[in-house]
Amino acid sequence: MNKYSYIPKGVCSTLIEFDLDESDNIHNLLVSNGCNGNLKGISKLVEGRNRSDVIDSLSGIKCGFKNTSCPDQIAKALKSIEEK
Repeated sequence: MNKYSYIPKGVCSTLIEFDLDESDNIHNLLVSNGCNGNLKGISKLVEGRNRSDVIDSLSGIKCGFKNTSCPDQIAKALKSIEEK
């Protein structure tokens, strides 16, 4: 299992950490700060799901008048692995 971290931009959360297994499934998603209950819920919902499916589900979600959101930043964190 590989560990990853990402610093989100434009949202209240300050750090996104997660593991990916050999099948590209997400485990142990942890988002620091932000809306605690909502982010814990998202973490439970993405547990064991494939990275590309979660990117498709969470990309483009906005928070209020912001151009992004914590879920969108999770998608960006997951996408950033492809860019390395």
